[in-house]
Amino acid sequence: MLIARNKMKTNLITRLFIIGYLLLANTLFAQSNKVYLGNIEGDIDLGLAPYVRRVISEAEQNNAKAILFKINTFGGRVDAATQIKDAILNSKIMTIAFIDKRAISAGALISLSCNKVIMVPGASMGATTVVDGAGLKQSEKYQSYMRSEMRATAEKNGRRTDIAEGMVDEKVIVPELKDDSTTLITLTAKEAAKYLMADFVIADEKEALEAFGITNPEFVTVGSNWAEDVVRFLNNPIISSLLIMVGLVGLFTEIKTPGWGFAGTAAIIALALFFGTSYILQLASVIEIILFFAGVILLLLEIFVIPGFGIFGIAGIVMMVLGLFLGLLSDYELTDFSFVSFAIIQLAVTFVASGVLIFILLKFLPKSHAFQNLVLHSNINIKTGFSNQKFAFLLNAEGESHTDLRPAGVGVFENTKYDVVSEGDYISRGAAIKVIRIEGSRIVVTKI
Repeated sequence: MLIARNKMKTNLITRLFIIGYLLLANTLFAQSNKVYLGNIEGDIDLGLAPYVRRVISEAEQNNAKAILFKINTFGGRVDAATQIKDAILNSKIMTIAFIDKRAISAGALISLSCNKVIMVPGASMGATTVVDGAGLKQSEKYQSYMRSEMRATAEKNGRRTDIAEGMVDEKVIVPELKDDSTTLITLTAKEAAKYLMADFVIADEKEALEAFGITNPEFVTVGSNWAEDVVRFLNNPIISSLLIMVGLVGLFTEIKTPGWGFAGTAAIIALALFFGTSYILQLASVIEIILFFAGVILLLLEIFVIPGFGIFGIAGIVMMVLGLFLGLLSDYELTDFSFVSFAIIQLAVTFVASGVLIFILLKFLPKSHAFQNLVLHSNINIKTGFSNQKFAFLLNAEGESHTDLRPAGVGVFENTKYDVVSEGDYISRGAAIKVIRIEGSRIVVTKI
């Protein structure tokens, strides 16, 4: 009886084990057929790199069988392409480049970084020489860098290194292609397959996967999310310039007005968006952010603590400008004069626009209808118990500033202290001043 019970128990455990094994195997099989789809289309910019990294991360977390990148691009930034290339090369699962129409310039580097390459009929790949924003060929320094990137990437995935280099440099001759020393290599789909730069020429994505043994794939399409779209939008040169301008104008306005208000809040938000975006896209590091805000602190010390304008103010301005400048450039672009000159022009235009806006605010805002609605112009009769002319006796009085006027501060007239405000100019402590206007309870002074 005991033996029979033990047999029944053993059979039950065995059956449960088999059922569990089958369920696990079925789950693993279902996961192994997942193929993640990512789109690399349009301009290759730094905002695309976080998206590609997310596609790879999600595919790895869900044990996908492969990642298929649908590529159709004329190229873009070299630093963005190298970030994407590195992410693909570091992928723990199979990556497939599905070139739909074209993979030109940076697109060719990204395609060759994938384990497998499929091209649709009529597609093309190549022409990866480095050019500047105007389309002019860069110096040998940059071409050498790009040749090494293409050669190393092709070598990693078993592709023709000579053809990869010939896509960058027209002086690299590949006899089979019958090219000369005046043209870059750009391959058609059939040529790419013939010379081992692509695996197959197939028009359909499912058929392409079947060529690598993946049948009945479960496609998981990964699109860009709102955060990635926002980052790419904020990285636009026009938008980043506007953020810098709002930050500068807001800081200036906040310094010139008492208390903390809308201008300071807008400045903080704008600068946080600018540096936050640059940090995400690996344009700015913590160093650039610290550099800028350290400059702001030095400038505030110069304005509110240390009289005059000296080394702290100059150092603060230099650090702020340097922080903004470095926040516009990647490590790669710092070695490229065309990118550096573009960043200088962008920053200079932003500073000029900020200066013009500040001038307009100082000149016309107090006279505007909207501003006047915030100011009380009618006098309150003395019979009501209050007169806005209670300091009228101080008109044309002379005294000295008891504190720095920035523009508000304290003045002393006939041994009595009064809250005063200058016309906008900085007046140092101990300077001779004169009351030129009484505006209600506001005493306006100027330096004698």
